[in-house]
Amino acid sequence: MQRDNKISVVINTYNAEEHLERVIKAVQDFDEVLVCDMESTDHTVEIARRLGCRVITFPKANHKSAEPARTFAIQSATSPWVLVVDADEIVTPDLRLYLYRHIATPGCAEGLYIPRKNYFLHQLFGYPDYQLRFFIREGTEWPPYVHTFPTIKGRTEHLPKKCKELAFIHLANDSVRMRLLKTNEYTDNEVEKRSNKHYGAWSLVYDPAWRFVRAYIFKGECLKGVPGFINATLDAYYRFIMIAKIIEAKNGERQIPEK
Repeated sequence: MQRDNKISVVINTYNAEEHLERVIKAVQDFDEVLVCDMESTDHTVEIARRLGCRVITFPKANHKSAEPARTFAIQSATSPWVLVVDADEIVTPDLRLYLYRHIATPGCAEGLYIPRKNYFLHQLFGYPDYQLRFFIREGTEWPPYVHTFPTIKGRTEHLPKKCKELAFIHLANDSVRMRLLKTNEYTDNEVEKRSNKHYGAWSLVYDPAWRFVRAYIFKGECLKGVPGFINATLDAYYRFIMIAKIIEAKNGERQIPEK
């Protein structure tokens, strides 16, 4: 089936004024820029409208991440192809050209995993950190949980990690404080996502330890000095808190016996 070669950029926002203008200006040459806002209280919506974006609203309610609004935003786009961009990510001109060439190719993949450059303590960590962010709009759904990828109808491919000019640039240079705040918020969401999982006391030791070893040794963060050690430790800490909260939730399902 022949599809129109048009791309909508979808940006989910909540109080995202810090980087939003740079993010929008980097994608203004796409066919549509759609901002799905979760009732921001800062200047997010004002910035988006001033820069010519179409703005829609998704109720914030008690949501702690953008994922519950993803499917609504994607299906509100007007183009057959969608590029999802976070409100602190820059799309390079090379990536834009690559995506339009891709959809002009007969039999192209319906989804693309795009590498991302993440920074912590002013150093690059975790590259290529692939994100499934480009896909056909029709039939795509995004689970309402943090750290999930959408389900799409069709074939997916990964962009070459050696082509770093195609990667998203993550503007957030997280501090230790911000990482700890995100850990608390995101692990709350992980409890619901992993409600069918069962963890014991041994998981509180093994899983975080393995997460540290994988990051520090196998991902080469030992070569990044003290920032590498801190990053690997915070990865392990995230895993520990997630498992502890899941165990806490399971215990909460049990009734306290009356004496």
